[in-house]
Amino acid sequence: MEYRRLRLMGATYFFTVVTFERRPLFADADNVALLRQAFKTVKARHPFVIDALVLLPDHLHCLWTLPEGDDDFSSRWMSIKREFTRHCAPQHKAPVSPTRRAKREQAVWQRRFWEHCIRDEADFQRHCDYIHWNPVKHGYAAIPAAWPYSTFQRFVERGVYPPDWCGAPDDMELG
Repeated sequence: MEYRRLRLMGATYFFTVVTFERRPLFADADNVALLRQAFKTVKARHPFVIDALVLLPDHLHCLWTLPEGDDDFSSRWMSIKREFTRHCAPQHKAPVSPTRRAKREQAVWQRRFWEHCIRDEADFQRHCDYIHWNPVKHGYAAIPAAWPYSTFQRFVERGVYPPDWCGAPDDMELG
């Protein structure tokens, strides 16, 4: 099956990326550091802006803006996943199925990711709210400010959110 993705040059995208079988890889601080380094390495070769991000134990959500004239987010994600996987400790890698072995894949990440092209400023803000509310939604924090792996504090420093911002209801619609 061929996936069709909307690709616009220089656009902003929302992504959801999930670990294989939702394994809680990012409950380990060493893996958080490895993922940060993977992002830095890939951004140095193929620049993009991380507008917002939240990292939970088994998945992450983020907003990226690509450079003008560039629509290749897929290669960036492939490189980030590969860079992380290459340095990830063996105990974090699941047994590899024959199908994955044939494709030379490791069982660290789900194969694909979900993306959505941001349409306008209201869509951007809705997705930022979703990202920053996500640790509360999943029960990892009582308030967004309490979760350490998020761009929430950066948004507070820029005056986008007040420090006591409590986010959106669980039935928040995205799309």
